[in-house]
Amino acid sequence: MANQDDQIYTMGRSEHETQRLIEQAQLYENITYRFLNSAGIGNVKKVLDIGSGAGDVAIAAAKLVGDNGHVIGIDMNPDIVNSANARAKNEGISNLEFRAGDIDSIDLEDDFDAVIGRLVLMYLKDPESTLKRASAHVKPGGIVAFQETELKTYISLKHEDTPVANDLIDWCLEVFQRTGANIEMGFDLFKTFVNAGLPEPVLHYEAPMGCQESWVGFDYIAASVKSLLPLIVDLGIASAEQIDIDTLASRLRAETAASKRPLVLPPHITAYSILPK
Repeated sequence: MANQDDQIYTMGRSEHETQRLIEQAQLYENITYRFLNSAGIGNVKKVLDIGSGAGDVAIAAAKLVGDNGHVIGIDMNPDIVNSANARAKNEGISNLEFRAGDIDSIDLEDDFDAVIGRLVLMYLKDPESTLKRASAHVKPGGIVAFQETELKTYISLKHEDTPVANDLIDWCLEVFQRTGANIEMGFDLFKTFVNAGLPEPVLHYEAPMGCQESWVGFDYIAASVKSLLPLIVDLGIASAEQIDIDTLASRLRAETAASKRPLVLPPHITAYSILPK
């Protein structure tokens, strides 16, 4: 990710968070592949992924470009970079490498066919500058493609029959806002692309949702709140007793079944454009 010394990564850095990122990738796998395929990543050879985290987007890109292509993922956290490199090695993915560093200072080539990223711009104080710097490493005619969440839409999902979900919406939106994250980054993607001097992007909106008791989304939401829990408590937004993390998934299941209102996971908005030749 780009340099953000005074910026908090809201979800925290821990083994639990790394595992949550992997589970997130599984839930969003189809959306991720549609994002990359729509942007044309399967038709290029050299891809740069910024803010790689646990590496799932870069791994998907590496599978799409195939053995004749190459993907480089960068992240500021050396520990998660080591973990991502180990994952790629364990999965036998040889056309992928992860490097520790930020887009401001890392030594990168300028011959990439595409730059991609997911859930990274929302944590940056100046996403336009980061997007501009990242796209400078892409050849003319190359692809710039990013996917960000749009959290503010959750306000419209609150309902009198879903008090547990309503509380989570309030608590989670507040912790993201108070730690400096942009909860409207999804809808801000178009503006960010244009202000960074890029061609107007193509946009797409999609969100996983579920209602059936066996749906894994309930456990994913609980895992996400567990990553947020230290900040929620430290900032005085809610107490650990109010959140009751150990029973959260079961309470969400019960509430969804009783209300017959599906639970919606964070929506993802995709934006991609092609640089002029």
